[in-house]
Amino acid sequence: MSHFDVKFLDKNSERYMLSKRIMQFCSDIKSERFITQSEGTGDFLYRDGQYTFAQRNEGEWTPFDCDRDYWGYRECYCWFKQTVKVPAQFAGQAVYYKIIPYLSEWRTTNPQLIIYVNGKMIQGMDSNHQDVIITNNAKAGEEFEIYINAHADAREFKSELKMKAQIFTVDPIAVKLYFDLITPLEVANLYSGDSNERVNLVKALNTAVNMVDLDAIDVEDFRNSAKNACDYLEKEVYGKKGEATAYCVGHTHIDVAWLWRLRQTRDKTGRSFATVLKYMEEYPNYIFMSPQAQLYDFVKHDYPELYEGIKQRIKEGRWEAEGSMWVEADTNVASGEALVRQFLVGKRFFRNEFGVDNKIMWLPDVFGYSAALPQIIKKSGIDYFMTTKISWNEYNRLPFDTFRWQGIDGTKVLSHFSPGGGKSDDYRESFQTTYNVYLSPRQIIGGPTREMLEHDKRMAKGIEGCPVTVQSTARNFFEQLQKDVSGNRFLPIWVGELYLEFHRGTLTSEARNKKYNRKSECLYHDVETLSAIAGAVGKFNYPHERLLENWKLILLNQFHDILPGSSIPEVYKDSALQYEEVLKNGRQMLSGAINAIVSAIKLSGNSFVVFNTLGFERKDIACTDAPKNKDFKLLNGKGEEIPYQIYDGKIFFIAAVPAKGWSVYTIAEGSTAPFAKVEADIEGARTDAFLVDFDENLNIEKLLHKDSGRSVSGEKGLLGKLIAFEDRPHNHDAWDIKCYFEEKSRDITQADEKELVTNGPVMAVYKAVRSFRKSKITQYIYIYKALPRIDIKYVVDWKDSHIALKADYPVDVNANRATFDIQFGNLERSTTRNTSWDFAQFEVSMHKWADLSDRSFGFAVINDCKYGVDVKDGHIRPTLLRSPVGHHPLQDKHLHEFTFSLYPHEGGPDESNLSDEGYNVNFPLYVKQADKGGNELEGRYSFINASASNIVIETIKVAEDSDSIIVRAFETWNKKTPCSLTIGATVVSASECNLMEENDVPAVREGNQILTTFKPYEIKTFKIKIKK
Repeated sequence: MSHFDVKFLDKNSERYMLSKRIMQFCSDIKSERFITQSEGTGDFLYRDGQYTFAQRNEGEWTPFDCDRDYWGYRECYCWFKQTVKVPAQFAGQAVYYKIIPYLSEWRTTNPQLIIYVNGKMIQGMDSNHQDVIITNNAKAGEEFEIYINAHADAREFKSELKMKAQIFTVDPIAVKLYFDLITPLEVANLYSGDSNERVNLVKALNTAVNMVDLDAIDVEDFRNSAKNACDYLEKEVYGKKGEATAYCVGHTHIDVAWLWRLRQTRDKTGRSFATVLKYMEEYPNYIFMSPQAQLYDFVKHDYPELYEGIKQRIKEGRWEAEGSMWVEADTNVASGEALVRQFLVGKRFFRNEFGVDNKIMWLPDVFGYSAALPQIIKKSGIDYFMTTKISWNEYNRLPFDTFRWQGIDGTKVLSHFSPGGGKSDDYRESFQTTYNVYLSPRQIIGGPTREMLEHDKRMAKGIEGCPVTVQSTARNFFEQLQKDVSGNRFLPIWVGELYLEFHRGTLTSEARNKKYNRKSECLYHDVETLSAIAGAVGKFNYPHERLLENWKLILLNQFHDILPGSSIPEVYKDSALQYEEVLKNGRQMLSGAINAIVSAIKLSGNSFVVFNTLGFERKDIACTDAPKNKDFKLLNGKGEEIPYQIYDGKIFFIAAVPAKGWSVYTIAEGSTAPFAKVEADIEGARTDAFLVDFDENLNIEKLLHKDSGRSVSGEKGLLGKLIAFEDRPHNHDAWDIKCYFEEKSRDITQADEKELVTNGPVMAVYKAVRSFRKSKITQYIYIYKALPRIDIKYVVDWKDSHIALKADYPVDVNANRATFDIQFGNLERSTTRNTSWDFAQFEVSMHKWADLSDRSFGFAVINDCKYGVDVKDGHIRPTLLRSPVGHHPLQDKHLHEFTFSLYPHEGGPDESNLSDEGYNVNFPLYVKQADKGGNELEGRYSFINASASNIVIETIKVAEDSDSIIVRAFETWNKKTPCSLTIGATVVSASECNLMEENDVPAVREGNQILTTFKPYEIKTFKIKIKK
């Protein structure tokens, strides 16, 4: 008699190891009864190289012995082919074709194959999808022509690979029995050993096992016993009411690049999507969701037949094209406008290609989430946000998984994240605040496996104590969640950024790529601004298509493993080539717009036309090639002579230029007036704004802000001292900086060389050369006579590893909060270590600047391409470089050029000109020398300006679907602000719209002025029709 035949629950029944017995029995079913017959398919023909299917037979094929030959090398692409003939005994059955794995040689992502059967792309094959049904009803002697497109990369395995295949048939009754047993067994194993649910399940499963004649000689005896066991399980195990409903969303998380290059991603996407379509044929209830418009665009161009199959499944409602973004982008480093374009370009693609309007921001794997996102999300027509990554926090667990996320402006978005990794020792813990629903993204290459789909079929019936699964779209899940939490005043709200306590090093790793990103974002801001203005005031044709194609490359390279610096070196070779193309095209378009405007400006002889692409009147340094004539005067628009300075073949002068416009400076004959130089020597400098003292190594010993009479660092030490910290994280080298990085460091203060390079009426420039191990750091310190900031330009020849290089700026203020520039605003963070949440933020993100102030005085460090910084204990310490070696042994070991600017100010950051200075450092004034113009445009012009200084006019572009001008502006200092936007052209009509340039509402207008009120940190977008 079985132990479980007794009529009571024995809490000590695990002494009989029955769950292990059942597990072994399942394993035996799989090995002894699954496959009814099999046959090897023999040798292959082989062709090396990367070809399309259409090109497969354009070269020579060579024999490949499946027992003796090997394949695979670094970035290997090849083809295999063979003809398979169905044996007579296979007739009338489904025939599977399988690549036989060699376990020591297969990895989760490597190798990967795609199989074509009789000329049709059928399915991807990988370690999780090793077989494919080539026919459901075989005919004896039927032949199948098999082509296999294979990829492998030797970096992931030590030996070469074999290629061997077989065909086989299966016993569907054995398969059913196996999954009928294993699914509830795995559920039971999640319970504690003495729970009633576990005991009940194990009891029923053990009874079913006892009913099966696994050793029967006659196969029909086995099949009959198996059917009886399945019938028993259907009655005793299945059909039970679950405690919750688990919404299962089929998904494959495809990294656009990481351990593979973009070209491999194109194939990877094709393989994965083909597998999904194949499994949809086998499982009629299977629903799949995939984000990232870029992936669909790859498939559209590379696999047009596959793409049509996807479109058909989307129409049927079984394939969900969601996610909203062009790629799953990093949100710490990408600019605000770039994030808008992720949604604008992504959503337009999904709508134009599939007729769907995305409502979910799907970002499961990004390394932190900016506090600017909720407003961007909602104003992009998106209602829901989903992630999983915050569950990776090192110190603190986010206290809920369903909540409303509130951004810096107060916008809230319904958010949900999956807190676990798919299994839990106590699954109920994962449901504690999820309102009886749970989104289960399946992050397996190729999508869910047959095993997953078989489990889901059974869990959907209901198993005691287990959630009942429902195959669903992500949209359905969120819409149901919205209903469930609607009106619930206890639904939590999380205010501010979703800071990931992990992967902090990605704010700095792969510095050149981050610089490319910043420069591309800024350049395309300028291209769009001047192109839109040129079209509005003249006959210039706005380069819509060219801009879009280059924006797509910028957006592509903001993927969350490219921009953060966590990919293999080949990814950055590809990325650099794309960025160089983007920058080249951008400069060409910019030059075209500038030339079009200059050709229409009234000029009185040889002149400099200076363009300002920013939304405020600007007084800043202008620089261009020096005129050939040695003696000349430089006159402003009023005819007044202004000082200039020639240095290194360039002319430097301070230009005053109106917002989104230009000014003309005339090059006149005659010698320039003897303007006073900066008062400077090797020991220091005196300007209108500062008193600067250097020590004997050209470190800044004292920086006195004249207006406030305050020394920036007081008695705290050198300002901007370089410190090399040992940077050896115990895991995730390219991703992480750990809290113990401060344990060992070395100051870099000694100057090998120092000199006052140039001094004149515009600026004094100092040069210091410093050495660290094998690396050389050159600093050029620009101290301007009439500007309130100091620029330090770095040229770093970096050759060292495992070092985090920081610049230390001690600030003599009383502040326990610091302010950081982020997208469309700024964010305060604690400078203390009072709580574990404060402690965890020992490296945080910034965009253009970080500021530390009290109510009377403050100091900001501005940058032109850096993102990582720590601000604790009265010190601002931006991270200049890291040098991890994990995926990329030579990462960042090359020449770097970047700028940090020092900006002391009176009062808090909102009382200063910090926002404008941050833009000034990142967006140059453009100077065009010309001696001929036209008669249409005046020499000083502003296309648009704002009446309030805290309103930033961020973007000027032409609308996507009309010739109207789009103007995007935001409030930058958390102040409700009435504002008028004055247009320097005749306005026909104006409306306010969302970030997607939709849902127009007429704007209040008086002539060429738009009257509006900005809420704190609010982003507003206007669509303006200009009279030509």
